[in-house]
Amino acid sequence: MAKVVLAYSGGVDTSIIVKWLKEEYGYEVIAFAADVGQGSGELDGLEEKALATGASKIYIEDLRKEFLEQFAFPMLQSGALYEGRYYNGTAIARPIIARAMVQIALQEGAEAVAHGATGKGNDQVRFELTVKALAPHLKIIAPWRIWNIRSRKDAIAYAEKAGIPIPVTVEKPYSMDRNLWHISYEGGILEDPTNEPPKDMFLLTRSPEEAPDKPFYIKISFEKGVPVALNGQSMGSVELMEALNKIAGENAIGRADLVENRLVGMKSRGVYETPGGTLLYFAHKELEQLTIDRETMHFKEIVAAKYAEVVYYGLWYTPLRRALDAFIKSTQETVSGDVEVKLYKGNMTVVSKSSPFTLYHPELATFDEDDLYNQKDAEGFINLFGLPLKVEGMLRQTWKDELKKGK
Repeated sequence: MAKVVLAYSGGVDTSIIVKWLKEEYGYEVIAFAADVGQGSGELDGLEEKALATGASKIYIEDLRKEFLEQFAFPMLQSGALYEGRYYNGTAIARPIIARAMVQIALQEGAEAVAHGATGKGNDQVRFELTVKALAPHLKIIAPWRIWNIRSRKDAIAYAEKAGIPIPVTVEKPYSMDRNLWHISYEGGILEDPTNEPPKDMFLLTRSPEEAPDKPFYIKISFEKGVPVALNGQSMGSVELMEALNKIAGENAIGRADLVENRLVGMKSRGVYETPGGTLLYFAHKELEQLTIDRETMHFKEIVAAKYAEVVYYGLWYTPLRRALDAFIKSTQETVSGDVEVKLYKGNMTVVSKSSPFTLYHPELATFDEDDLYNQKDAEGFINLFGLPLKVEGMLRQTWKDELKKGK
């Protein structure tokens, strides 16, 4: 019997997909779930669910460390923000999940992989581009683009008719995706941008009104652009991220509500919680201001915008991403040091920053006399820098005189 590896969550959709794949294709279905920090609640009992719905086996892989160190932290180093606001929390998790799915398919000798992403979203692109890049011979099955099921109601009816045990929960009026980097909320009542998100929806962050009435100080240490310690205590990547999520979330850091442009062509509203990631981006940028020269920093801002698109569009396994990473890695060689930040009711303020590789020279920046910078030299610099403007101004005056003669 031919095999297919299914990206499996244990929800209604993937539960019925197991049955559907067996009926439509005659496949042996191997389920796969990735632990990227969504919390134990989503993984509890997953093996029993998968086997009960017809899977022959299930792989549950702990990918949290690799997720942060090979995907999220390189994105942090780049400074990428999609459309200037989205920290790409869902997008950056897809390439590692899809990579693990491909690895299992190759290990099992499967001829196909399958996923439960809809035909309207970005995730279908991210999953499938990874498969095409890493194992182009694998067949890709996306049931939501094929079957006659068109709604959650249809999916539940299919499950009941087939006798498939599905999770019985109170359905939320929105969908949610969680990992160590963020939580995203979309769909349902959030589709109308005039609706304020429900107060009880947020899981990682307090509102500014609920945050403590006194500021919280935290020092983050970086080595080559990667966070390695909090308040002088070295931590592993997972432990550090969990601690930052808790600290930043309690101080109302990291909420975002935006209407973004999906890759597939439509606009969609997303509400996000990225507490630890938001704080890391802020501190990392502050440290770069000390350690990266002007021209490199300005060009890196251009690269960051492109990097954000690469991640959002699912182009992780491409020559372009590898080339961008090579540039970014070179810029991070000196991004080491400490940044102390004050958190207060949703606000972040830098308190201090230091680096052994700082380019900031107090003696050079002072208004007092120094040996490196002669203020008289500024006159010649301005004359040369402004020469094109002066020439144009002179010519414009000549043009005005000629126009007056013409009248």
